[in-house]
Amino acid sequence: MGTKAKAGRKQLHLFILAILCSLGRSNVYIPEPEVKVAENSPVTLSCSYTGFSSPRVEWKFVRGDTTSLVCYNNKITVPPSKPTVNIPSSATIGSRAVLTCSESDGSPPSEYYWFKDGVQMPTDPKTNRAFSNSSYILDPQSGELVFEPVSAFDTGEYSCQAQNEVKVSERSDAVRMEAVEVNVGAIVAAVIVSLLLLGALIFAIWFAYTRGYCDRAKKGTSSKKVIYSQPSARSEGEFKQTSSFLV
Repeated sequence: MGTKAKAGRKQLHLFILAILCSLGRSNVYIPEPEVKVAENSPVTLSCSYTGFSSPRVEWKFVRGDTTSLVCYNNKITVPPSKPTVNIPSSATIGSRAVLTCSESDGSPPSEYYWFKDGVQMPTDPKTNRAFSNSSYILDPQSGELVFEPVSAFDTGEYSCQAQNEVKVSERSDAVRMEAVEVNVGAIVAAVIVSLLLLGALIFAIWFAYTRGYCDRAKKGTSSKKVIYSQPSARSEGEFKQTSSFLV
């Protein structure tokens, strides 16, 4: 098995970590334990192994006390970036609230961890007394934190962090979420105002009827009578009106 990489002029020390090995004897062979190559030049690193059953092979880069994962599942790895969060500024107590955390650079895919007021939240709140009064579901793979239902205890500042086998990311910016009560006073006030408006409308209609405004309006719009009169006989020379109408 081999992989290509670009290395600096400094000596590279790489090794292979193989896991899920069988119970039998296993070995890993590296033809060239040390490789020197000019910067920006390609290099092929190869290895072979025996005695493993369905192994997972990882290439790692070692510099001093720092070890970085270089290749995982035949793909070059990337550390996770600072995640972004979507957190509501307020959530009504008793309702459902969804908080999300994500980043797009990590390879292998990152897992996500949530923090409330700087304290890491357990996957199951019932396992930690500090969070036992809260009811939520935390999914490390998707990065979702779902409160169902929201309680007064859930007020606080929330942030998240991404981690894969390469590195732990910088923590996201913290966002405060307030758990608020249903505004019963506002609802009652709205109902009272609606009833007052309805009462005023009913009173206006009643007042119009008692004062006779509605009857007058009906009389004013009733059809008018038309009276037709036959022409009267007149002598010659007088003005003749053939017919007349009285409205």
